[in-house]
Amino acid sequence: MFGLPFGVLVEGSVSVLLAVTIGYCAVLNTRLKRLQADRNELRVMVADLVHATDLANAAVKELQDAAAEAELALNARLEEAERFGVELANHVSAGHEVLERISRITQVAQSARQAQEAAETEIDLSDERPAHVPGTSKLQSALRRLAERERERDDAA
Repeated sequence: MFGLPFGVLVEGSVSVLLAVTIGYCAVLNTRLKRLQADRNELRVMVADLVHATDLANAAVKELQDAAAEAELALNARLEEAERFGVELANHVSAGHEVLERISRITQVAQSARQAQEAAETEIDLSDERPAHVPGTSKLQSALRRLAERERERDDAA
């Protein structure tokens, strides 16, 4: 074969393969170093992620606690508002009752005033009647007393 012994050719090809292998190992070593550096960065990133997750969990826990407190405060305010609503309804009901009483009192007063005016008119008419009609003097005196009481009340008011 080209004058080179077969052993030299094998030895040369082995040395070339060995040189290629050493070069490839150097490339792999560089890649492994980068991977190791990335691995350390990845560890730092994972640690930061775990820390951020812990902070987020704590924040969520605080938000849940704040929401529970807000719910309790809101429920207390709602109960207080319901009590005030019931109390207000009771006051309105009592107010209506007072208004009804006042209207009844004014109706009674108006009817008494009308009765008094009618009695005064009768008194005026009875003055023209003869004095010998039995029972008219008692009626007249009672009506006069009633009229005097009403005038005293009006004067006092």
